[in-house]
Amino acid sequence: MRRPAWVVTTYAVLLLLAVATALPNFLPSTVRSTLPDWATRQTVPLGLDLQGGAHLLLAVDREDLAEARLQELRETLSAEMRVRNLNPGAIRTEGLALSVPADEALFSALQSVAAVTAQHGSPADFTVDLSDGTLQLELTEAGLDRAAAIAADSSLEVIRHRVDQVGVSEPVISRVGDDRILVQMPGVENPAQLRELLGSTAKMSFQMVAPGPGPGVSMLEMRDGSGAIPVEDRVALSGDRLDRAASAFDPETGRPMVTFAFDRQGGIAFAEITAANIGQRFAVVLDGSVLTAPVIQTAIPGGQGQITGEFTLEEAQTLAVLLTSGALPASLEVIEERSVGAALGADSIRAGLVTGAVGLTLVVAMMVGLYGGWGLLASAVLGLNVMLTLTALGLLGATLTLPGIAGIILCLGIAVDSNILIFSRIREETAKGAIAIKALTQGYARAWSTILDANITTLLAMVLLFMFGAGAIRGFAVTMSLGILISMFTAVVLMRMMMEALVRRRKPARLAIAPLIGGVPAPGAFSFMRRGRLALAVSAALSVGAVGALVWPGPNLGIDFTGGVQMVLRSDAPVPLADLRAALAAGVPGDASLQAFGDPTEALIRVQGEAGQATVAAVEAAAAQAVSGAVFDQIDLVGPTISGELATTGLIALSLAVLAMLAYIWVRFEWHFAAGAIVVLFLDVTKTFGVIAVTGWEVNLTTIVALLTLIGYSVNDKVVVYDRIREHLRGGGDAPLADVIDRSLNLVLARCIFTSGTTLAALLPMAIWGGPAVAGFAWPMIAGVVIATGSSLFVSGPVLAWLAARSPAAMSGPASQQAGQMPSSETGPEARPRRSRPS
Repeated sequence: MRRPAWVVTTYAVLLLLAVATALPNFLPSTVRSTLPDWATRQTVPLGLDLQGGAHLLLAVDREDLAEARLQELRETLSAEMRVRNLNPGAIRTEGLALSVPADEALFSALQSVAAVTAQHGSPADFTVDLSDGTLQLELTEAGLDRAAAIAADSSLEVIRHRVDQVGVSEPVISRVGDDRILVQMPGVENPAQLRELLGSTAKMSFQMVAPGPGPGVSMLEMRDGSGAIPVEDRVALSGDRLDRAASAFDPETGRPMVTFAFDRQGGIAFAEITAANIGQRFAVVLDGSVLTAPVIQTAIPGGQGQITGEFTLEEAQTLAVLLTSGALPASLEVIEERSVGAALGADSIRAGLVTGAVGLTLVVAMMVGLYGGWGLLASAVLGLNVMLTLTALGLLGATLTLPGIAGIILCLGIAVDSNILIFSRIREETAKGAIAIKALTQGYARAWSTILDANITTLLAMVLLFMFGAGAIRGFAVTMSLGILISMFTAVVLMRMMMEALVRRRKPARLAIAPLIGGVPAPGAFSFMRRGRLALAVSAALSVGAVGALVWPGPNLGIDFTGGVQMVLRSDAPVPLADLRAALAAGVPGDASLQAFGDPTEALIRVQGEAGQATVAAVEAAAAQAVSGAVFDQIDLVGPTISGELATTGLIALSLAVLAMLAYIWVRFEWHFAAGAIVVLFLDVTKTFGVIAVTGWEVNLTTIVALLTLIGYSVNDKVVVYDRIREHLRGGGDAPLADVIDRSLNLVLARCIFTSGTTLAALLPMAIWGGPAVAGFAWPMIAGVVIATGSSLFVSGPVLAWLAARSPAAMSGPASQQAGQMPSSETGPEARPRRSRPS
């Protein structure tokens, strides 16, 4: 089909614009900074794992919030009781409820108070019940949920203020769910300071020091570790009255300190308090800890003061920021932390470039070797795929992460599948005697439905990955989805236009797509079905063994699913593993494991189950004690809440992926094909799980990404096989189903081998040189691709024949009437009548 000139021109202009938009991504930052703004506006920003930085997921501490709400409820109840001359001391706390002997009058009054807390038809913050003379007030879950959402909203502004004070460029601060806040800060080199900055409630108060313990007095620990002192519970002056704070140096000692100033009302109150308590100690309390407790020498007018202590400059700066930005309305706990040092980010970029270059070279070499000049043309289109993918990511405002780079590299191997399908069909049409342009047209027409079905199955897996993933995992799903859609466009539209133009210009009589290397398999008469029973038995036995491996030795679950802390340590000299192991055992709670991590100057520390800032701080302290110049390139902290959610969403995503494949194949094919694909997919996934368990590869979020990608790839393979079988069944003829399956498998044999070869060519460099993060994705994928290819050729046909034998009338085509006949070992397809012409 000859396309109008304006269509060709439009495509050419759009491609040139896309290439021009993508090119700045490949330029060094020094060169890119010299370009005009419009030329770099659509450059794809790098994720935290590539440029370094910190990612924190904070959640409102619901226990702390419930305690605060319960205290407010106690004050409300006490006030109502005092009005009625009742003793508030009789109030008892039971979980989230308060109880006290009471009468109907108090009950009615508190019911009115509870009704006021109900909002827009929502339940009240607390319930009131009177039974046998006992009044009970209980906080409601709906009220706590509402309070947590309000606290998260209010905390957003406080956190933004704190981050602005630090001066981080382009931070991302957003609400996640009802009671969580996500903070991403590129380029942050000190995650410990970030944790303190964002995780501290920063509730500051000024309270008098009591002569000794007693009623209304609490023993509070001094920040410098000198012990606890008695402090009056009554707050003399709240930190809410602070107007500003700043770090400075004490002119007498030269040590860092924090200066502060109250607002007008706070200044007046401060002067009155200091004037009335000359000679008494005055405690400055922050989050339940005494920063300092000086003796008041004289009245302090003007509302200004200073906080001194054993501060480092960094601690003084952090405290000043906390006081200036104000207190959080509720405590926030770090439930997930992932930080990457700039050095590790740079290493990841280099590894991505190396693996991408090697993978592309291997794929191009295979395509040229298998398809000659046409393979070279298809390889040139691969370069356009990368350019178009980067352009699309830039236009969408997406971020390029390490998994995203892995997605682009994987797409290089998978994208040529469409070309392989098309070239195979063109070869078949040429073998039938079709002239060049007709072979080209018919080849594309026959390959289109298979290309569509095969790619949609992978897209379904990526959609589910995007729905249930987060952060870099979503980045992989977006990159893969764009790569798949773009590869369909380039293979079906651009490649066809180029091939048509070359054929019309050269006017060959026949379209020869010949390999440059020998030994390329051609469609033969190998009897897959004769070995069907053996293949099924071996596959089932391996799957049973794989399930057993999941029980023993079992999967090596990472902290993504167990919770805990994982940290990558780097030093200038080789890490003394024995000394570090001893320091970890002595100073870190929980079971800390240590192993070498690539280079001798690096080590991986993992503390499973123990997730918290205290654990991270303990590991940092132990490392500082045992390793000179220790630096942490990567810190991953996953709390039990997040690990449970990740495990649940991972299982849901895998289950939905299988169901989505089943539904799609059922709609596009028939139930036999859908059921057959799911049975073989189950065998593929169980064997892959078994390989992961036996090899001890860590099971983490990257593994789930690999499995979801593998599900799409495996079903893609089965779709190609079943599409050929369906085509031959619809073509008529009286050949037994076993012969139809054998013939179809022989026709797709080369395609399955070539596609798995190009995919493995893209994956192997990632597994070998991509680093631990990418290798954790590549190795399971390699195992899965080999397993999926074998099952597509040796297991999918026998499974389909077995299902068809149970309901032959439901299969399309005359061949289904002999569906139950599986060849014995004495007979094969060559002994049966075959159709003389392939369709």
